[in-house]
Amino acid sequence: MEDDFGFWDVMVSIFWFTILLAWISLLIHILADIFRDDSLSGGKKALWTIFIVLIPWLGALVYIISRGDSMNTRNREAAMARMAVYDSQRSPAPQVSDELQRLAELRDSGVLTPAEYEQAKAKVLA
Repeated sequence: MEDDFGFWDVMVSIFWFTILLAWISLLIHILADIFRDDSLSGGKKALWTIFIVLIPWLGALVYIISRGDSMNTRNREAAMARMAVYDSQRSPAPQVSDELQRLAELRDSGVLTPAEYEQAKAKVLA
């Protein structure tokens, strides 16, 4: 008898490995949410963690059913906070380029001398 690991055996192994990775990802996500939640006390966080570590399938199911809505709200708030930080870091650049373009137009039209343009440009870039 030949021990052959055929195509379908590989496909089944890939399927179960994917399920395992999804399960680990879910547990990490739930544990991160437990510790991110400001409304839970330290004792409740410890109890949830113990529940999820000792009885993972039941713990994850109960957590998702009982706290799934608030979990989604916290994820959305965190995403909005990250987006606000990103937007605040990105927004000054267009203002600087708009100001430099306006100064170049004033220089080209003769309103500003080249020396005044360089001085104003240095002030905008500072």
